[in-house]
Amino acid sequence: MARLSVLDLQKLKTDNQPIVMVTAYDYTMARLVDAGGVDMVLVGDSLGMVVQGREDTLPVTLDEMIYHVRCVNRGLQRAHLVADMPFMSYQLSPSQALQNAGRLMQEGRAQSVKLEGGVRSAPAIRSIVEAGIPVVGHVGLTPQSVHAMGGFKVQGRTEEAARQVLEDAQAVQDAGAFCVVLEGIPTPVAQMVSEALHVPTIGIGAGPHCDGQVLVCNDLLGMDLSFKPKFVKRYASLQTTIVDAVQRYGHEVRAGVFPDAAHAFSMRKAPTKLKKLY
Repeated sequence: MARLSVLDLQKLKTDNQPIVMVTAYDYTMARLVDAGGVDMVLVGDSLGMVVQGREDTLPVTLDEMIYHVRCVNRGLQRAHLVADMPFMSYQLSPSQALQNAGRLMQEGRAQSVKLEGGVRSAPAIRSIVEAGIPVVGHVGLTPQSVHAMGGFKVQGRTEEAARQVLEDAQAVQDAGAFCVVLEGIPTPVAQMVSEALHVPTIGIGAGPHCDGQVLVCNDLLGMDLSFKPKFVKRYASLQTTIVDAVQRYGHEVRAGVFPDAAHAFSMRKAPTKLKKLY
């Protein structure tokens, strides 16, 4: 089965077909979400928080991203694979951005890369695109700028701030990005941006008027029920399911119920006496 290409994804926008994106960080989850029919899988630097248990995405390294992208790639058959460029892997210069994007493609086997930032990231995006590497932009709430923003706060709530989000999105598109993630912005602003751009927009906490939506796999599956951001809808409560399953397993081990004969191996011919192996 062929992977969805940039052209396939752009055609979904042309045909008014919403694009479905989720994150994944390992082979098993990639295989499962691909079987679920998603269009795009993002290996986000959110793995710093979801997988590594950190407070934000800033400590994630390029080598760590390459490792996880490589794992996810092996689990996909249909979905388009996008890899986040982590903090300080593209900010120094367009040449640095190009070199590191190339590593994500060559070593990680990504099909495209994602960069945060609008106007300020346009030169890096342009350099990467001109080398033949597809780019997804990311504007609005950009987690790598969490300290500059004063936390994970909704962006674009004033007229001036909304104008800046639009300017950033247009700069990303003009630099050659084939898609733009809109994160943490009011619904009217996301609608305005989506209508202004000719490339697809993917929303997260940006309302229903984007060309697609993205959620973190662990969030939509309910693997941490204490995490309750407004923009997340849970489609399962796997935390409860997993904890219950492990508790039942532990009970059976302690009670001597598991393993039973059905989960153990026998010999073809039972010996009358086994010789000691030591």
